[in-house]
Amino acid sequence: MAAHATIGYHMPVSRTQTLVQLTDELLRRLDERAAREGRSRSALIRDAIEAYLYDEAKAKIDREIIEGYERIPATDEEMKIAEASAREAVEEEPW
Repeated sequence: MAAHATIGYHMPVSRTQTLVQLTDELLRRLDERAAREGRSRSALIRDAIEAYLYDEAKAKIDREIIEGYERIPATDEEMKIAEASAREAVEEEPW
C-alpha cells in the first residue's frame, strides 16, 4: 500500500509499506535508539537502509577505480609526481 509523505513544502514522496522480521534483541536495540533520538522505528530503518545502499554504491565506485588503474597502470612519471606531491603534503603538516 503506497502512502505519500511531504518533505519540505510541496515535495510528495511515495512510500510503500513492507514487513520486516526482526529478532527481539534487534527490536529492543532499535527501540532504545529511537527513544534516545526521538525518532520513529521507520525513520531509523529508512536511514539504515540508505546508509547501507550508499556504502554499497561507494564500494562499487572504489572497485571500478581500482579496475581502471589495473587496466591502465600509472606511468613511472605519474608515480614520481604523486610521490613528490604526497611528500610535500606531509611536510606541510604542522605535526
